[in-house]
Order: sequence, then structure tokens, then C-alpha cells
Amino acid sequence: MKLLADLTPLRESPAFRRIWAGSTLSAVGGAMTSFAVSLQVWDITHSTVAVGLIALVTLVPLLVVGIGGGALIDAADTRRVVQICTVALMAVSAALTVQSWFGLRQVGLLYALVAIQSAFGSVSAPARAAITPALLSADQMVAAQALNRITFQTMLIAGPALAGVVTSLPHVGLPGCYLIDTVSFVCSMYPIARLPSDIGKKSKSDPSERTRISAITAGLSFIGRTPVLVGAFLADVNATFFGLPTSLFPALNAERFGGDPRTLGLFTAAIGAGGMITAVFSGPLKHMARQGSAMLVAVSIWGAAFAAFAVAHSLWLTLLSLSVAGAADTITVVVRGTLVSVLTPAEFRGRVMAADFVVGAGGGQLGSLEAGAVGSLTTPVISALSGGLLVIAGSVAIALAVPEFRRYRAAPAEMPPVRGRSSGRR
Repeated sequence: MKLLADLTPLRESPAFRRIWAGSTLSAVGGAMTSFAVSLQVWDITHSTVAVGLIALVTLVPLLVVGIGGGALIDAADTRRVVQICTVALMAVSAALTVQSWFGLRQVGLLYALVAIQSAFGSVSAPARAAITPALLSADQMVAAQALNRITFQTMLIAGPALAGVVTSLPHVGLPGCYLIDTVSFVCSMYPIARLPSDIGKKSKSDPSERTRISAITAGLSFIGRTPVLVGAFLADVNATFFGLPTSLFPALNAERFGGDPRTLGLFTAAIGAGGMITAVFSGPLKHMARQGSAMLVAVSIWGAAFAAFAVAHSLWLTLLSLSVAGAADTITVVVRGTLVSVLTPAEFRGRVMAADFVVGAGGGQLGSLEAGAVGSLTTPVISALSGGLLVIAGSVAIALAVPEFRRYRAAPAEMPPVRGRSSGRR
């Protein structure tokens, strides 16, 4: 049984190789901006609620624009959509650089820029995901998506760790993080510009879907009448809403480790390291048959790991707990991506991918807001601990409420395309 990721798509498709390399570099820049925004809001306010509100201002445009964006992806030139979104996202990162460089210390401005970033990212991410099938043969899709998962884990490891180092440098600080992200967009724009002009072109749409609203409704209706997809999305929301306490990281870092930005960077990097190990050795996952049950178990491990993180006081135990959470996260994302791919017909792909993105990213933003609010009302430790335990309870509830998901069995040929729980910025 092969253990390591397959590199065939990188060897055989120059277009995919360029996109993969550019997206990886740009994703690292995006993680640096996410780190910098959270730390800047914390430095200005010293409030976990204020940090948690970053999630709210991210979530609202993500939900409003994200689902509609799926219908746009199914109807428009996907390549052109990606180009427009990338230019807009680059402009937002440039604005973040300027406000930080001049020391404006305006939390409202930060929230506004993050909201704009989220709106364009909620279209850009699923549109980019929709390009890959046009570049590769069907038998290369599993390997391609596994490589994309490695990109996501690289972002989690390198982005926060590098941001912590850059932030601590004299005369560089937070503006340096934002500037690196701005420049990194060149890496993601160039491969898209090199694509053939016919990539992303659409044929005529279903005549019954004459309006954007009817197209969106048709996509949501398809998801609603597919219990396995409902179960997968519920399991993911359960994991991220209760068990993703990223808004508590600055407070817990300040309480336990003196607020060193380098240590804060290691928190998210540890999640990425655990996920990277599972992604690199992801070969056996494609032989997984009982995918619904496997996802529920992995989600429970995720919750238990964050509960352990809540009570860990030593740095090594803190990072170990976060690494276990990251390893479990890769399994949940693999399974969710598999089910979305296998159970979705081509005519709904853009809309279901958009819903998949909204579930993955939106649940995390809600979770960050929830963790910050509970942490403010109680303590950061209680918030993280109770969230982890609720994830386990939620997994049991989903197993009982959606038996079709728990009992779902995949044929051996149904291999997993892997989409990460990203911030949606690329």
C-alpha cells in the first residue's frame, strides 16, 4: 500500500505545477496577514471579543456572497472570475499594509478591509478549485487534491511561524507581514494568466435556472435531499463552531508564555504540522470504506485535542495537542471533499463547491466568534475546554440524527479529492 503523496500531476502538467507552486507561496502570505490582523486587533483592544469579531466580519460577506458566487462560477468564465478576485484581494492587502505602516490603530478600518477580503475570497477559492479538473485527467485528481492539501498545511506551518518572526523584527513588525502578502499575490496571478483562454469557458446553462436565485435554490435543494452531504457538512460545522478557538490564542499565549509573537505563531504552525504528517502519508486514506463513521471519529479526536490544549500549561503539551487536532482535521477534510466530489453531478459542482467552502470557512469564523465571546464571559480556558467537549457530544448527536451518513460506505474507486478548511483568500 502506497503511503506517500503522488507527484504525477506536478510532473505531467506544467499548468497545474505553476498553479500549485504559486498558490502555495501566496497562501503563506495570506496566513501571515491573518496572523497580523488578529495580533493587531489584540494589541489595540486587548479584548478576546474584539479578536472574535474578526470572525463575524469575515463570516457575513462569506455567507452572503459565497453561495451566490457558486452560481456565478457555474455560469461565467471561471478564469476571468479568478483574475478579477485576485487583483481585488491584492489591493486589500496593500491597504492593510498602508494602515499598519502609518499606525492608524483603527479597528473599524481593519474590520472593513477584512470584510471586503472575505467577500472576494468567497468567490476566488471555489473558482480556483473548479479549474483543476480542466487541467488533469480523472485518474490524477486524487493526487492533485492531496497536493493541494499539502499546500494548505504548508500555509498553516510556514505562515504563522514566519509572521511571528517578521513581527518581532525591529522596524518591520506587522507592516512587513502585510507587505509580504501583497507581493505574494503576483505568485498566484501569473499561473492563471498563463492558462489557455478556453479554460473555464461555460456551455449553456440549464434553461430551468433562468435567474441567479433559482440557480442557488436548485443547488441548495440538491444538498438538502442528499443526507450524506448534510451529515458531512453538519459534522464539519460541529467541529469548527465548537472546537476552533483561534480567537483565544493571543490571550492564552499572553497568560502562559508572556505574549511572545514567536510562540503565538507556533500555535497555528503546530496544527499545520499535524495535518501535514497526515497529508504526506495520506495513501491509506483512499482505501477507507466507512467514510461517514471515520469523519465522526476524526471530529471527536479534534474536539478531544482542543480540550487537552485548554488545560495544557507546558509549551510541548500545548503544541502536541494542537498537532493531534491538525492530524484529525486532515481526515475530516479528506472525507468531506470525497463526498462532495463523488455525490455531486457536474451541473451542480460550482454551487456545491461554494457551499462546501462556506461550510469549511464559515464554521471556523463562527467558532472563533463563539470562542471569543465565551472566553470573555468566563475565561479562555473554560471556553476552549467546553468547546472541545461539545464537539464530542455533537458527533454523537449527528451519528444518531443522520444514520445514512454514519452507515455510508464508499466503493474502493471513490478516491478523495481534498479541499482544505482555508481562509478563502486565494
